[in-house]
Amino acid sequence: MIVGPHAVFAALQAHPEDIDGVWVAKERSDERIQALLACARAAHVAIHVSPRTALDRLAPGLRHQGVVARRRGAKRRLEADLETALETLENPLLLVLDGVQDPHNLGACLRTAEAAGVHAVIVPRHARAPLSAVACRAACGAAERLPVYEVANLARTLKMLKEAGIWLIGATADAAMALHRYEPPRAAAWVLGGEGAGLRRLTREACDVLVRIPMHGMAESLNVSVATALCLYESVRKREA
Repeated sequence: MIVGPHAVFAALQAHPEDIDGVWVAKERSDERIQALLACARAAHVAIHVSPRTALDRLAPGLRHQGVVARRRGAKRRLEADLETALETLENPLLLVLDGVQDPHNLGACLRTAEAAGVHAVIVPRHARAPLSAVACRAACGAAERLPVYEVANLARTLKMLKEAGIWLIGATADAAMALHRYEPPRAAAWVLGGEGAGLRRLTREACDVLVRIPMHGMAESLNVSVATALCLYESVRKREA
């Protein structure tokens, strides 16, 4: 399921062929909903106007704001697709998330990545938060527009990125280099670890350089989505300079 007006509208715009139906609470008839319904009609997606209680049953426990869509099947992008995509990109900017566990954090990272102009996000297939309705809602549509690649072996994928000429920049609290003193190359992949554990050993060893975000207060670390934003926008700053 996809829930929330932002996520559903983005899905209808990006991949309407994947949407089996849209449910809208009959209590909602505002301008945003009318635009969403017009998009669904143009794509010939079935529309169901139902009581809010029906949407609660479709998406139990989720904050749907009166809009729910059902996806026909998850579209999985795998390693082979990533290699093909890299051949078409010049100076790619990538984000690698090594084991983010919280779906809200995953969604927030995707939202930031799209805003920063990231070409693709890479995640391990296992030991991470799923790209669930919760993550998609937190991403505010970015999950539907931004390519997310699942990889079975992250270390092998990082090696492939290096062979493609992409610089791997890992963020870790004990790095010698401060983030603001590092000038990221144009072809770069920022690598961030999960909550608590940070980068795994093999992931850390695969990176070309490690940087740290300076911490001047009592807090030992930042939320992974905040750290993602700080790192990615160093590349944005460099690219726009």
